Amino acid sequence: MGIIVLPVEIISPQADPVIGVASWMILWWITEVVSISVTALIPLTFFPILSIMTIKEVAPYYGHPIVFLFFGGFIMALALEKVNLHKRIALNIINFTGTQPNRVILGFLISTAFLSMWISNTATTVVMLPIAYSVIKLMSSDSDGFTKGDKKFALSILLGIAFSANVGGVATIIGTPPNIVLAGFMESEYNYNISFVKWMIIGVPFAVLMIGFIYVILTKVMYKTDIDSFEGPTSFIKDELSKLGSITKEEKYVMAIFLIAISLWIFKNGINEMLPNLNLSDTTISMLAAFSCFCIVHNGKLMFDWKDTKNLPWGIIILFGGGLSLANGLSQAGIIDLIGDFVSGNNAFSAFLVSCLLIAVMLFMTELMSNVALVAIFAPMVAGVASGLDMNILHILIPVAMASSCAFMLPMATPPNAIVFASGHIKVKDMARTGIFLNLISIGILILFFKFVIPLIMTSPI
Repeated sequence: MGIIVLPVEIISPQADPVIGVASWMILWWITEVVSISVTALIPLTFFPILSIMTIKEVAPYYGHPIVFLFFGGFIMALALEKVNLHKRIALNIINFTGTQPNRVILGFLISTAFLSMWISNTATTVVMLPIAYSVIKLMSSDSDGFTKGDKKFALSILLGIAFSANVGGVATIIGTPPNIVLAGFMESEYNYNISFVKWMIIGVPFAVLMIGFIYVILTKVMYKTDIDSFEGPTSFIKDELSKLGSITKEEKYVMAIFLIAISLWIFKNGINEMLPNLNLSDTTISMLAAFSCFCIVHNGKLMFDWKDTKNLPWGIIILFGGGLSLANGLSQAGIIDLIGDFVSGNNAFSAFLVSCLLIAVMLFMTELMSNVALVAIFAPMVAGVASGLDMNILHILIPVAMASSCAFMLPMATPPNAIVFASGHIKVKDMARTGIFLNLISIGILILFFKFVIPLIMTSPI
């Protein structure tokens, strides 16, 4: 806030108050002296007071279409959880993989990543952990007790759940908040809509590659086990599926809404060409699915009602608005252009090396602070750098945003990391020495995507 009241001009009368507010928000987002969602309310409160933007200009960012895209995704996720469909999906995937220990681990990785594509990585981890605990308990209660091999197996499952929950969210635009922050920034500042399908074409291959590397690092490099096979965990999975019973009508209703929404997202462009007056957008589809969840009547009563939204992370939705309004304030004050001019005026900067550095910095910084806040802070800055280097802004912004979901080293980096660390089976050194490999691998993959994959996809007519 000191910049706001300084008697001297730093950049310009228009830019200085914005820099002051941005510095204040960055400091509070890093230190978390208050909730990051409370910090996100600063633009709504102080932009009008400081004459940066009027309240009528700031408020719409907190109700941006991208916010409602994520809201609809949250409602679908809550509906999946309420009818226990997410657990049925996870158990069936694990059951399908077989009895060999490494295949059981792979089953946990795949099911966790798949769920994290559609529901929050925190909720996914909470769902998967009790299943993992039961499998580990079965192993420790056999005749030879909890052996060294059993410990390696337990570490592989628990770390695998955390890591695959992190990367699974990268696969879809609604899978994790940083994706939505980036999409909102591009739409509000550059009037560019990143479609659900385009993001999946980039995100799904990345997630699949990372799941493959997570599996190899855990089972072949760090925690190779000599256990050949076991029946206990498999029988437990089958028992859990038996307890769920046959698929219920409620599950079928939610599954139908879920599949219809995904189909509409995939075939949206074709539908709009055939029915131009329909004007389907990703947000409209998301809200249609959410609305449908509230309209399911079973046995004379609503299956899902407004009371069920008490678990919806409203703070994250507010955070989107704060990030978008801050980005717009920086843009209007000319700060993004200033960054671009500075970079373009220095010939020493190599576009490729700068991009690699931005990806690496984002990934390692997200080990220490909220990835949502980081993307909100970094997106305008990266856009300015890309402009100065005469690059397509999206080509670098997408891998930088994806990097924010690839923190594998520290327990505080992501909620899944913290949740599995709290199990008591994992030490910080276990997570750190495994995570450093995956951090470096993810940087390498993201650089390859930046160089070859993203330019190809983003210029395609999909």
